[in-house]
Amino acid sequence: MKVILNKELATLGEEGDVKDVAKGYARNYLFPRGIALPYTPKMIKLIEGRRAEIEARKEQKRLDARGLKEKLSELELSITMPAGANGKLYGAVTNQTIAEELAKNGFQIERKRIEIAGSSFKNAGKYKATVKLYENQSAEISITVIGQEIKTEAPASKPAPRRGRKDRHEVKEETARETADEKTAEASVEPIQNN
Repeated sequence: MKVILNKELATLGEEGDVKDVAKGYARNYLFPRGIALPYTPKMIKLIEGRRAEIEARKEQKRLDARGLKEKLSELELSITMPAGANGKLYGAVTNQTIAEELAKNGFQIERKRIEIAGSSFKNAGKYKATVKLYENQSAEISITVIGQEIKTEAPASKPAPRRGRKDRHEVKEETARETADEKTAEASVEPIQNN
């Protein structure tokens, strides 16, 4: 079924695009939410009347993407992560980590738009990530992952005594000792004989 997009939908297209979708998807999702309109002569005329406005918005998005591309290309992110002595990270740097770091620098970019080779960085070092912008534009950002070695303290030789409630194993052991003590006490008492 052919529909005309009334709003931009990342998975489908932009406003004014004509797309072929399943009937159920159009009737149950796109039409009720106002995302798409039926492909009829009346709707085609309506969208054509708004064509200049739609093209102006698309051109503005292209200009914004170019400006963002220049800013991102100049940016060098530095991410500090806990790591072992050999530089292997305890965890990984993912597109979510990069999106959060970009947000700290004033760039609101969805994590889905950030592509990393191999899906994550697991060692300290220098890397590149690609950020998809508008249409076929993308920016490459430099990322330096710094491994921060975590120092572990030597374990104490003797655990501290526990206070408070006893666990069930301690209760069972205590009950078993009391039962054994009672049996021993009964065995040591001699019966009194009447003469």
